[in-house]
Amino acid sequence: MWTVIYIAPTARVADMIQSKLTEEGFMVKCRPVNMSKQQFEILVPSGELEEVQEVLNLILHP
Repeated sequence: MWTVIYIAPTARVADMIQSKLTEEGFMVKCRPVNMSKQQFEILVPSGELEEVQEVLNLILHP
């Protein structure tokens, strides 16, 4: 099952997060929330949620 871990405000931010998480070895999906707002959900398998949260914090707050 996939779980939303973050909602990115732009496509550029979503792509950056998806790339960095993929480089770390995680499976990641990205999908638009609402085309008019240009927000994107970052999804990961629920079994990897805790590990991904740690890496995501390092990406967002270096």
